[in-house]
Amino acid sequence: MAATASFDITSTIDFAEVDNALNQARKEVGQRYDFKGTTADITLSEKDKTLTLLTDDEFKMNALWEIVQTRLVRRGVAVKNFKVKDSEPAAGGKMRRVIEIQQGIPIDAAREIVKFLKDRKLKKVQAAIQADQVRVTSPSKDDLQEAIRVLREQDFGVALQFGNYR
Repeated sequence: MAATASFDITSTIDFAEVDNALNQARKEVGQRYDFKGTTADITLSEKDKTLTLLTDDEFKMNALWEIVQTRLVRRGVAVKNFKVKDSEPAAGGKMRRVIEIQQGIPIDAAREIVKFLKDRKLKKVQAAIQADQVRVTSPSKDDLQEAIRVLREQDFGVALQFGNYR
């Protein structure tokens, strides 16, 4: 009797790495000439899963977001999970941008992953949504490897991690 093998597809953010990246970004902003004497605040709320940027104008906002993105990438944090919205006016003539941090796979992306795997018609590969992750099972480990390969080639709007391979 063949045992079934499985793996989990997740999308997690390491908030310790995010905090380290934001500290590095704050340090860089403090040293840059174009930010001297201006407002450039970076605030992380782990509870609300949001990142708030506050600057004087839209030009500095884009520069600040670029710095933050660079630092996140260098620390190995997936920028795909940061849902950027347009800047909005804040008190004192400043600009604020609230960026949502996606933790886990949203249900619509999970359904898209399951549908994608079914459409690929991989032999005996089954996917099931379990809360904010997707479990993929198959009797053949080779089929699971193929499933991981095709999932890596596709973009689902969030960064995917493959773990718990058994």
